[in-house]
Amino acid sequence: MRPLSSPRPASRCKETSALESEIACLTPALRAFARRFVRNDDDVDDLVQETLLKALNSLHLYQPGTSLKSWLFTILRNTFCTHYRRKKREPAGVDAAMEEIATAPTQEWALKERELQRALTLLSEDRRRALTLVAAGTSYEDAASMCGCRIGTLKSRVSRARESLQSLLGNYLSD
Repeated sequence: MRPLSSPRPASRCKETSALESEIACLTPALRAFARRFVRNDDDVDDLVQETLLKALNSLHLYQPGTSLKSWLFTILRNTFCTHYRRKKREPAGVDAAMEEIATAPTQEWALKERELQRALTLLSEDRRRALTLVAAGTSYEDAASMCGCRIGTLKSRVSRARESLQSLLGNYLSD
């Protein structure tokens, strides 16, 4: 990455300054596009500023003859996606501190898991299989084909299994 203040070859100066002025003209369009991703004015400004900084630092990578607007919009979208993924992965500030403080004791969860396992063994085989497949994330269509029944039958089995568990456990698991 080349710093903004580094000297440029004389032949590229006119070309680069024309691109820089065109980028400046596209700033309102970038702001409008950024509003699709974030609603807060400060966040819009930050996203556009970071996009412009990345674009100006990578101006030597821009291929003349292609759409500058599309290039800038792609940089903006990728910047937003990167920040979004980072924010999901790394909670910051108060959220991170609360996660550390508000951790339930593991013994209680172990007891609840044992109680759930006992209740599951009391269900009929077809209901238990249907419920565990759907709870594991299998789609209803796939689970129905694995169980050798129609989707409506599978949904009925899952519903009845949930009702049975609710009556066996009461509100014990909803804490």
